[in-house]
Amino acid sequence: MGSAVSAPAALERGREAFRRRAWAAAHDLLHEADGESPLEPEDLERASRAAYLTGRDEDSFALLERAFHARMGRGDPEGAALDGFWLVFGLTNRGDWARAGGWVGRARGVIEGRDCVAHGYLTIPEALQALMGGQAETAYAGFSAQRETGRRFGDRDLETLGSFGQGQALVEMGRVDEGIAVLDEAMVAVTGGETSEAVAGLVYCGVIAVCMETFDTRRAAEWTTALSHWCDAQPDLVPFRGQCLVHRAQLMRLHGDWTDALEELTQAVTRFGDTGHPAVGDAVYEQADVRRLHGNAEAAEAAYRQAAEFGRDAQPGLALLRLAQGRADAASAGIRRALDEGGGSRRPRLLSAAVEIALACGHVTAARTAADELAALAAARGVQLLSALSAQATGAVLLAEGDAGGALAAARRAWAMWHALGVPYEAARARVVVAGACRALGDEDACAMEVEAARRVFERLGAAPDLAGIGALTSGRPDAGRTGLTAREVEVLRALATGRTNRAIAVDLVLSEKTVARHVSNIFAKLGLSSRAAATAYAYEHGLV
Repeated sequence: MGSAVSAPAALERGREAFRRRAWAAAHDLLHEADGESPLEPEDLERASRAAYLTGRDEDSFALLERAFHARMGRGDPEGAALDGFWLVFGLTNRGDWARAGGWVGRARGVIEGRDCVAHGYLTIPEALQALMGGQAETAYAGFSAQRETGRRFGDRDLETLGSFGQGQALVEMGRVDEGIAVLDEAMVAVTGGETSEAVAGLVYCGVIAVCMETFDTRRAAEWTTALSHWCDAQPDLVPFRGQCLVHRAQLMRLHGDWTDALEELTQAVTRFGDTGHPAVGDAVYEQADVRRLHGNAEAAEAAYRQAAEFGRDAQPGLALLRLAQGRADAASAGIRRALDEGGGSRRPRLLSAAVEIALACGHVTAARTAADELAALAAARGVQLLSALSAQATGAVLLAEGDAGGALAAARRAWAMWHALGVPYEAARARVVVAGACRALGDEDACAMEVEAARRVFERLGAAPDLAGIGALTSGRPDAGRTGLTAREVEVLRALATGRTNRAIAVDLVLSEKTVARHVSNIFAKLGLSSRAAATAYAYEHGLV
C-alpha cells in the first residue's frame, strides 16, 4: 500500500523539483518514481535532463534511449527523433563522436520524408562539421536554415542554436562585427529565459569564447559575470561550470591575478580532465602560458604538450617559450608554421609573438611586416585591446628601426590603453619599450623611472623572465663572477629558478628543508634581492638556468 502511494508522490515532487530547477532533487525523485513504476516518455525526458545537468551523463543517455523507444512505441517518430537529437547533443559535448554519429543516422531514419522541427535539429551536426572543417560559408547556410525552421515551428531552442551558429560562422568568415551582433541576439533569448538550460549553457560558454578570441574583453567580462550568476542560481549544475572557470581564469590572467587564475584552471582541468572536452585543451594551454610567464620552463613545456594532446595548438606560447630558452630557430619555425596555417581568431596573438621573435633574432623587416598586418587588423576591428597590442608591437619595431621618437609615442599610447583596460603585465611591457626609447633619446632619468615602474609590476606578478630581460636597461646589478655564492648556493638558486618549492629542492639535493631555507636566505642577502621572483630573474639574467 505504501509503495502504491509513494510512487505518485515521488513523481509529483520530482516534477515540481524540475520546475524549480532543483536538478539533483528532480533526478533522485524521478529515479525513485521510476523504480516503482516505469516513467512515461515526458518524465523520462525530464529525468534525463536532470541527470545531464548534474553530470550523470551515462544515466542521462540511458533515459533518453528509453524515451526514444517509448515514443516510437506510441507512434510518435517526431518526438523520438527529438530524443535522438538530445542524445547526439550530449554525446557530442562529451566528445563521443562515434556514438553521436550512430544516433544521428537512427533519428533521421525515423522521420525520413517528414517536414518537422526534429529535421532542423538533426542538420546541426553537419553544420558544425562544416564550421570546424573551415567551411564557414557552408556552415552559415546550414545554421540559417535551422534558425528559420525554429521560427517556423515556434521552437526557441532551435532558433537560438541557429543564430548562435550563424554568429560563429560570420566571425570565422572575417565578418566579426556582424557575427557579434548575431551572437548578442542569441544571448537575448538566453538571458530572457526563453531556452532550455542545456542550450543556455552552451550559448553562454560559446559566446564568451568568441568574445575572448576577438579581443572583446568588455563583452567577455559581462557575459562571464552573467554566466557565473546563472550557474550560482542552480547549485546542482555541473556541465558548464568547468568552462565558466576557464573563461574566468582567462580574464583573471589578463588583469594580473595569475595565482588565482591557476587555481581556477586547475579546477577546470579536474572537472573536465577525463571527458576529452575541448575546454581541457584551453585550460591546460592557459596554465602553460602562466607558467611560462613565471619562468617555470619545464612545467610550461609539459603543459603545452598536454594542451596539444587535447587538440589545442600550442602556439604562440610554445614559440615564446623557445625564444626564452634561447632556441630562436625553433621559435621562428613554430610561429611561421602557425601563421602559414592562418591562425583564425588567434592570428593577432600570433602576429604579436612574431614581432617579438623577429626582433629578438634581428629580423627587423620581418617584424615590420607582422606589425603592419597587426595594425590593419586592429584598425578593421576597432577594439581597444587589439589596438593596444598593435601599438605596442609598432613601438618595438620603430625602436629597432631607429625611430626613437615614433617608438616613444606608440609605446606610450599602448601603455595608456593597457592601463585603461586594467592589464598590468602588458602595460609594464609597454613601459620597457618606453624606457628603451627614452635611453635612445638620451634621457637616462626617464629610462630609469620607466624601468623601475615596470620592475615593480614584474616582481608583483612573479614574471621572472621579464625581470631578467630588463637587466640591460639597469645598472648596479651584481656581477655573476663576484657574487660570493658557494657552489651549493648556486645549486639551490638554479633549482629555485625552475619554480621548485623549498621542499622539492630539499628532496632533489638531499638536504633538509631547513637547510634549503637557510641557503635561500643567504642567496637573497648576498645578491641584494628580496623575492624568489627576483632571484629567478637573476638566475636567468646570468645564464645559471
